[in-house]
Amino acid sequence: MYRRLAAVGMTTAVTVAILSAPAAADDAPVDDAIPGAPGIGDPYYPLDGNGGYDVDSYELAVTYDPATDLLRGTATIQSRATQSLSRFNLDLEGLEVEAVTVDGTAAGWGRDAAELTVTPSGPLRSGRHFTTVVTYSGVPSTGTGNPLGSSGFTATDDGALVAGQPHSAASWFPANDHPLDAAAVDVRVTVPEGLEAVSNGALEEQVTENGWTTWHWRSPEPMVTYLVVLAIGEFDINAYEVDGVRFWDALDPDLFAPLPQAPGLPPLGTTAQASLARQPEVLDFLAGIFGPYPFSTGGGIVDDVLELSFALETQTRPLYAPGFFADPLGGDLVVVHELAHQWAGDLVRLGGWQHLWLNEGFATYAEWLWLEREGLVPVQQQFDAYLSDLIPADDPFWSVLPGDPGPGPELFSPAVSQRGALTLHALRQAIGDDAFFATLRSWTATRAGTAVTTDDFVELAEQESGRDLDELFRTWLYTAGKPPAR
Repeated sequence: MYRRLAAVGMTTAVTVAILSAPAAADDAPVDDAIPGAPGIGDPYYPLDGNGGYDVDSYELAVTYDPATDLLRGTATIQSRATQSLSRFNLDLEGLEVEAVTVDGTAAGWGRDAAELTVTPSGPLRSGRHFTTVVTYSGVPSTGTGNPLGSSGFTATDDGALVAGQPHSAASWFPANDHPLDAAAVDVRVTVPEGLEAVSNGALEEQVTENGWTTWHWRSPEPMVTYLVVLAIGEFDINAYEVDGVRFWDALDPDLFAPLPQAPGLPPLGTTAQASLARQPEVLDFLAGIFGPYPFSTGGGIVDDVLELSFALETQTRPLYAPGFFADPLGGDLVVVHELAHQWAGDLVRLGGWQHLWLNEGFATYAEWLWLEREGLVPVQQQFDAYLSDLIPADDPFWSVLPGDPGPGPELFSPAVSQRGALTLHALRQAIGDDAFFATLRSWTATRAGTAVTTDDFVELAEQESGRDLDELFRTWLYTAGKPPAR
């Protein structure tokens, strides 16, 4: 996620094949079955995610009509029970559930706010793979309260945009909506002919029939639910391949109109196009820091939506607010930031929202490294500026604890990302370049595909450096106040 816009230097039916699930090992009674927990265990957001199962894949088939804002969907969810389940929950906001089946048999269900409780016809034994199909419809809500939008769903003048943090998926499909549970995602989106629908991964198919077009996007690499993006509207889509990575860039054509408030400056679309053209170069640079690019596809989405004020690292296809491209440097930096998240946040994901600095601090530090690489600002100069007079000691910036900012607005405070980057440079100063960059490479290599915590990173840094680093991390992540200059 990137919020530098305001901070210092986010019908027709589609038939989906329902995959059959393996049967339980035997048909004996499941005597120890109990309900799955209504939350996955995150202390910041107790009802995010759910307990008792792990999702392997989501197959989503949705139809959206911008004229009415009506969304109709069928979600086919492949899961594995991690305990013997008498019932289990899915997260779903607002939308009306029409039917639920488990392994092809009608299941009972009930709603309590954003919790959808599913009761299968019989208990599910621990370890069993099962298929849940939810049919639903309605007008997605677009509430407020979360710095990035409480629901993540925004109706636009020509379509819709879905992205947000920490929970956005539940605004348009039933999900285990927490970073602890990553899954493959397959999305078919049907929209009126003439509109585009863009999501993550590779474009598998585009079919137009009877005035509607279905766009099929597939992401086999597991992703967490808040990283699933959906952008519907008029887009110019540029598809290309570099070094084996297939890119799809989607830009709103309205962004190429002249800027009446800034005559003589290039349109935002032109600047955005130029920054996105540097993606292969940026990925090559970041691979030198974090290791090989972890996905087979890439690209970006830039929609002309005034309500959008953030950029978000939606996996393989980050979403960017157009304002970031008001100048070329800002455009390049936000691309660096969101692409760094493909390693820090997407490949290596959060074990809990408390540890968000592991995403944001890493991505911000990648920006600093890029500025130095471009010959603009040395990293040490960036670090020194913060500890001198860039941000005074009495500024509220220094009261936020990046290692435990709390679930309120401070979670998305600039301090989490910027003081997180300062923490990384303080670590680099303490252990030296060789151990520091070895730690970054080892972090993404050994923790790939797992959910992590700050303690995991501290332990790894201590292993790579042979140093006790508790005091350093306590000072920079958990102590209010401006650390002393070194």
